[in-house]
Amino acid sequence: MHPASSPETGRDPWPDGPRPAPAGAAPVPRTGPGEDDDGDRRGGPRRARRGGEPPRRSDDAPDEPEEEVVPPVPVRRPLALAVAGFAALLGLGLVLAAQTSGPGHRLPFAIVVLGVQVLFVLAWSTALRPPATLLVAGIGVGAAVVADVVAVRMDEPGLLPLFGVAVAALLLAVLGQLVRRVDRARLTDSLRGTALIAAGVVTFATLILLSRIPAGTQTITVGLLAAGVALTVARVTDAFAAWPRLAPQVPRGAAGVVGGAMVGTLSSALLGSYLVTPFTPTKAALIGLVAAVAAVLADLAAGYAEAGRLMAGEPPTLWEARHLQGPLAGFAFAAPTAYLMCKLVF
Repeated sequence: MHPASSPETGRDPWPDGPRPAPAGAAPVPRTGPGEDDDGDRRGGPRRARRGGEPPRRSDDAPDEPEEEVVPPVPVRRPLALAVAGFAALLGLGLVLAAQTSGPGHRLPFAIVVLGVQVLFVLAWSTALRPPATLLVAGIGVGAAVVADVVAVRMDEPGLLPLFGVAVAALLLAVLGQLVRRVDRARLTDSLRGTALIAAGVVTFATLILLSRIPAGTQTITVGLLAAGVALTVARVTDAFAAWPRLAPQVPRGAAGVVGGAMVGTLSSALLGSYLVTPFTPTKAALIGLVAAVAAVLADLAAGYAEAGRLMAGEPPTLWEARHLQGPLAGFAFAAPTAYLMCKLVF
């Protein structure tokens, strides 16, 4: 029996809990089990309150760091105008070369297309820098040659043989990267870029297919004219009014993207009014709309991809490849869309 509860003392037993300090003694602070007595004075961590409430924050606790504000990338007007001029010249060259294509006389157009394909491979392989870059670039050029030969010599124009060329090029590039042991760790990250290079060179070959079907040459004229005008207007607008900014890291504005697509569609509709049957302004505007939207979105996506690589800490590439890959990607996406729209409309 506790001594304080014996009948000899004549007092009530002490309640459970700490006993009061003797008279004249300093009060002892109440601390929980395992808690340092002077934890509050040192600014140590506070325990959570009962009921799941968060602990009270001490006044001397450090403030959380604020998010760093990223300044927008400045728009360089001469560079934007130079890229716009390149897009205009590239579209004009493809349209004029398509006019030379005819039955038994498709070699000049195929040579022009091959030159654009080689430029696409050089720009994108330099920008993406996949493992075994020289091997991937060589396979890309080889796939371009094979795709052009298949597009010229096949009996019935179709996309399936070109799809097989793209898949074969991708498999060869991946196998070539697997042979080099140092590149296996980056293989997964570079697979998307390798597939983009292999598919991009093959999509240009659809222009040769398009020149072999009825109304195909006119479709090339309408579709690539709309794509070229859209890319040019978008870049020129960004040079003078890149507003509203789509992202701080990308020197592009929504006004240029939307305005370029609209002007490109308008130019195709005007051209359709001068073309012979079966073209009409409505059909030409429909083909031009799809091609222009595909071109400006591919150009914009190339800018976002480059900004993402820079934010990831990768060293910047050659400025020629960095700024030419957007228009090249725009025409690479516009070519198969023009082919598909020709099949659907006509």
